[in-house]
Amino acid sequence: MKRDIYSKFKKWKASDRRKPLLLQGARQTGKTYILLEFGRKEYENVFYCNFEEDPALDQFFQRNLDPYRISAELSIYFNSEIRPGDQLLIFDEIQASNRALNALKYSFPVGKVNFLHLYPMTFLEFLDATGEKRYRRLLESIDSPIPIADAFHLHLLDLLRQYFFVGGMPEAVKHFIATRNGPETRTNHQEIIRSYVFDFAKHAPASDIPKLSLVWDSIPKHLAKENKKFVFSAVKKGARGHAFENALNWLENAGLIHRAIAVGSSKHPLKHYADNGCFKVFGLDVGLLGAMANTPIEMMVQGERLFNEYEGAFVENYVAQQLVSRLPQPLFYWRSKGGKAELDFLCEFEGNIYPLEVKAGINPKSKSLKSYDGQFDPNGLVRANLLNLKRNGKILNIPLYAISLLEKWL
Repeated sequence: MKRDIYSKFKKWKASDRRKPLLLQGARQTGKTYILLEFGRKEYENVFYCNFEEDPALDQFFQRNLDPYRISAELSIYFNSEIRPGDQLLIFDEIQASNRALNALKYSFPVGKVNFLHLYPMTFLEFLDATGEKRYRRLLESIDSPIPIADAFHLHLLDLLRQYFFVGGMPEAVKHFIATRNGPETRTNHQEIIRSYVFDFAKHAPASDIPKLSLVWDSIPKHLAKENKKFVFSAVKKGARGHAFENALNWLENAGLIHRAIAVGSSKHPLKHYADNGCFKVFGLDVGLLGAMANTPIEMMVQGERLFNEYEGAFVENYVAQQLVSRLPQPLFYWRSKGGKAELDFLCEFEGNIYPLEVKAGINPKSKSLKSYDGQFDPNGLVRANLLNLKRNGKILNIPLYAISLLEKWL
């Protein structure tokens, strides 16, 4: 399936400053597939090394970390010469070999690597995959926030409803496209979730495994609350933050959760004014979230019910998922002193901070947005809901299906 990150791979290949590329991301987001596809299309040959499937590969990194020696010995191992520039060498599951991971640092004099992150498929990528790329082209062709034709708007909402159920995990998307079978797609979600739980036992410190499961299982419960702030006592009665911080960090580093940190001000940079002890936790994928919450499959065809279910939990998680995959910035949200007003996200673009309020339905009223405006007077206000694209004075209304294009219209 087509992925937007492919163009970044091509830029990496063409760069004069190219270094070894470390592709990060949660398991089953399609890292191996897209790298092999990139190698097949852009190089003469691809050498694929999987350190979990072939532990013997580790032996090539046990002496010195000279890249010329390593590539020469790997050439003998594969019985084919590895030529820089003409061929792509892929190290999969490289974390299984600390020596191999360290070798990347010595491949170039500056001692660094290039990083890219692969997330689940965005809604725009979902449109490409499901044969609806004409709607993606339509959205990307709009240069100013003018309403979309009603027929297109309504169909995009139907497609968004599908995405809320299927999500962006490539295997689930592929299965849904092939079968259009909701129960089988949900089974696929559950298999992915089980594989993540097995990873807890395989990769995490033994002392953290029970805490990882408790935090992971609590995500739907937290998001179902009107106040979605993460509360440790909701994970386990009497739990303290310091006892679960390692588990949260592990899940975050594994790409399985995203944190949105509370900010009480509107100053640059937001991270300097963040309250790291007050945050929300979102799952990596809205489709997996639905499976974790056991959402009835029939919701996919029941109008706005899916958007409104669980206090709009799916909508907020969806927006968080799109923002982290399209915009290279941490997630923040605004919380007034005393917590009487709250805005779902704050976005920093070109020296400006824009508040983003997310609504599950078509209600255009925005009390918190007005409260923020009165306190900080930003250049613009943003609201995302099921209404059409339009600008109303200072407020930019973006339909949820177009949230990935937020920066363009701002």
